[in-house]
Amino acid sequence: MSKTLLAVYHSMTGGTRQMVEAACEGARAAAQLQVRLLHAATAQAQDVLQADGFLFATPENLAAMSGQLKDFFDRCYYPALDRITGRPYALLVCAGSDGSNAVRQVQRIATGWRLNAVADPLIVCTHAQTPEAILAPKQLRAPDLVRCHELGATLACGLELGIF
Repeated sequence: MSKTLLAVYHSMTGGTRQMVEAACEGARAAAQLQVRLLHAATAQAQDVLQADGFLFATPENLAAMSGQLKDFFDRCYYPALDRITGRPYALLVCAGSDGSNAVRQVQRIATGWRLNAVADPLIVCTHAQTPEAILAPKQLRAPDLVRCHELGATLACGLELGIF
């Protein structure tokens, strides 16, 4: 039976989008897995309930997860509560500084949903610190995108084999 990986993301300058697309590409190597990539603004509680595992991706905005990813969690949290317990997830963060607070915020929500983190959060730091650099379109380095690809492949393989 085919399983579904739901990847939910928000990206303002393209960095997070590159990360989640690379991870989804890695996940699609699993033959028995459907990968659904949804922008946080369009993902709904029903999408969450139908998924067997999750990949969340966010930029670091003002030392926090993006408002759009937070809105996704706000809209879906209670409808999914106690209905997705134990499902696996992984997290991608595109950060201008360290990304640690964005990670903590998503981890707290995932803990409330009783999800199972199956990998360390993957943070790619762009070191964008000026207003111009922060707002500029991002082009991530190939090695960082390879790490995202590998995380997606690992998550998918574990889902497909029933390890998570």
